[in-house]
Amino acid sequence: MKGYLFSEYKPKRDKRTDFERLLDVFLEILTHTSGDVEEAIDWLRQIDREHQLTNDNYSIDDFINELKEKGFLKDGSENGKGIPILSSKGEQAIRQRALDQVFGKMKRGGLGQHQTNKLGQGDEQTEDRRPFQFGDKLEQIDFSESFRNAQINHGIGGDFRMDEGDLEVRETMQVTSMSTVLMIDLSHSMILYGEDRITPAKKVAMALSEMIMRKYPKDNLDIVAFGNDAWEVSVKDLPYLKVGPYHTNTVAGLERAMDILRRRKTSNKQIFMITDGKPSCLKENGEYYMNSFGLDPYITGKCFNLARQCRKQKIPITTFMIATDPYLQEFINDFTEANSGKAFFTGLDGLGDMILQDFERNRRKRL
Repeated sequence: MKGYLFSEYKPKRDKRTDFERLLDVFLEILTHTSGDVEEAIDWLRQIDREHQLTNDNYSIDDFINELKEKGFLKDGSENGKGIPILSSKGEQAIRQRALDQVFGKMKRGGLGQHQTNKLGQGDEQTEDRRPFQFGDKLEQIDFSESFRNAQINHGIGGDFRMDEGDLEVRETMQVTSMSTVLMIDLSHSMILYGEDRITPAKKVAMALSEMIMRKYPKDNLDIVAFGNDAWEVSVKDLPYLKVGPYHTNTVAGLERAMDILRRRKTSNKQIFMITDGKPSCLKENGEYYMNSFGLDPYITGKCFNLARQCRKQKIPITTFMIATDPYLQEFINDFTEANSGKAFFTGLDGLGDMILQDFERNRRKRL
């Protein structure tokens, strides 16, 4: 007789130390406070009062002291207040946590490269095999198949031999590098209606940058933030990005991204754009032209022109649209068609997975 045997549920014991548990919470809070350590500590104390994160043996003050001892925080003499600030180790810890959250646990490997769709001498082996040719490297030889060929061709008696014609080699893929510009919308709409959209966008940027630095160290990743204007930010700046009282100058962001890629000598180039709003701003002759009501044909026309320019320069644009308005989605569809790129209409969940999949898919060299 079939049935089920139920036993008492025993939750897994958290084997992390008090410091490790609090560090995980603290790094998450820091992402939301844009790297403001003082505000993050205030939040942590409030959460501790409500949820008893600490005990008599280990307090929030003990945790803060350990953060300093382990090098996550440094002296705040730079801000003139004496308040601790993030060290480079602390900034890296935030990126690492974003990497684990967004893309999952990744094993550190050797130098990573991007595969192309051309066979030849390279680093990535394939399942394809071919006869040995003069100039092939010794490590390319598939000895299992070569011994098998020798046995078939010459027998397995005492006079076993292997000729050049018995040798087979594994095909490898040529490698190339990729230049990526990730555009992040910092317009005010990224925090409208009580929804925090900028934090997931920052997490994706931090995770992508950390992944590229670890897995594809020969790649280039540049970050462009855009609001009324567009400006470059470094990986170090990512935790501190904040939404401003900005309109959405998509044109400025695209122009800055194209200018960056124009200076890159790599053959593979791409733009990722994370946005939730319509283009509503231009800057011409030093003056702003803004229109927040509907889609302005003059502004959208400029966007379409830049999309076509990128297509001519073989720079695909992948847009991750965090909005559900049908008329905005129609604009993105037209924009994507002008570029022959791709568009994903997504919520906040799963954004990182989509970007990772598309990044990996674009690794193959475009002809």
